[in-house]
Amino acid sequence: MNKLIVIVGVSGTGKTTLANALVKKGQFNLVLEKHTERPFQSLFKQDPKYALANQLDYLIVRAEQEYQLRQGSIPALMDGGLDLDFHGFTRLFHKHGWLSDTEFDLCKRFYFLTRSLLPLPDLIVAVSASSQIISERLASRNRINIASSEDAELLSQYIEEWLENIPEEKILRLDISNEGMEYAASVKAIIDKLEEK
Repeated sequence: MNKLIVIVGVSGTGKTTLANALVKKGQFNLVLEKHTERPFQSLFKQDPKYALANQLDYLIVRAEQEYQLRQGSIPALMDGGLDLDFHGFTRLFHKHGWLSDTEFDLCKRFYFLTRSLLPLPDLIVAVSASSQIISERLASRNRINIASSEDAELLSQYIEEWLENIPEEKILRLDISNEGMEYAASVKAIIDKLEEK
């Protein structure tokens, strides 16, 4: 089964930028979130009643992507991913009241069944950045931001709670606050970690 690397972190930490920088330095099959292609994202931004449809769509598409990437022949790389969508965003939506308890339970059932059928990623790159960097990046984005900079602390807490249950050897933690657009230090750290494995 092909190796899978996922980059996780709160919105605005530069997951996609780091993934693209990594692809320039190594051979990876990269899959990005592609927010504009998700049919419920803009609907949900306008009306929270689409929260369940939005979350199930993301969970399903990320599971499908993982399955396809695992069939490949070169290491696979994802920004975000199935686990971040559930442990981060689905929990956040539930906390905000956009998902009812029963809707959250439906997402939870789907996630845990799917994760029981798909192995955990081989490497989870957990990125973090200062609150100022996150705020600046979210403000400069030209795309729909579901999570705000005010949500960063809560999302970070949810991600940490998930990572506490993951074997430490599967996690690489990187603070990218001082990285330039090439992410040179982080790219090197990831490649070094992969070579160790």
